[in-house]
Amino acid sequence: MPVEIWDVRDFTPAQAKQIGDLIAQVWPKPHLTAADRAEQQLALSREFRGQLGLAPRSLVVVEDDRVIAHAAVLPREIRTTQGEMVIGGLARVCTDAAVRGRGLGELVVRAAFGLVDAGEFPFALFQTNHLVRGFYEKLGAVPVQNTIINSLGDGPKTCPFWDEVVLRYPGGDGWPSGTIDLRGPGF
Repeated sequence: MPVEIWDVRDFTPAQAKQIGDLIAQVWPKPHLTAADRAEQQLALSREFRGQLGLAPRSLVVVEDDRVIAHAAVLPREIRTTQGEMVIGGLARVCTDAAVRGRGLGELVVRAAFGLVDAGEFPFALFQTNHLVRGFYEKLGAVPVQNTIINSLGDGPKTCPFWDEVVLRYPGGDGWPSGTIDLRGPGF
């Protein structure tokens, strides 16, 4: 099944709605409707101020004109002990409950990691929980041991991620030591 890459600058309201519907189904929150989630997708386009080639993207699997699997790659300039670097923030990975077990989550995550493998980003950085940590490690992700902060937030020394596990892709050399400043909220 092919993975489509949708640049947020080109999102149609219908595409944003499909992604919003899926995110609301997988992570229901009483204060966020599917329409709110769709608006979050459209806001990514309006708020994008980065390098032209590095806009946020959604990697999706579409079946019967409906998004059934999704992963977002959100470029973020971070500050490290080696200087600034633009990483791909992996976020909003989800699969429609009705089609789970078909490997679609792996398909969209591999496509996201493919952007790193192609040299668009030196690393992908993301958070998850202990229940699905092994899924990402099977795909080549490794734990991040660095302290992570958001110097631009209200609690600049507080980790901006809310899940208990922070991972990066790929493993291996090149990841900086020391504190990582996300310079923005978690994703």
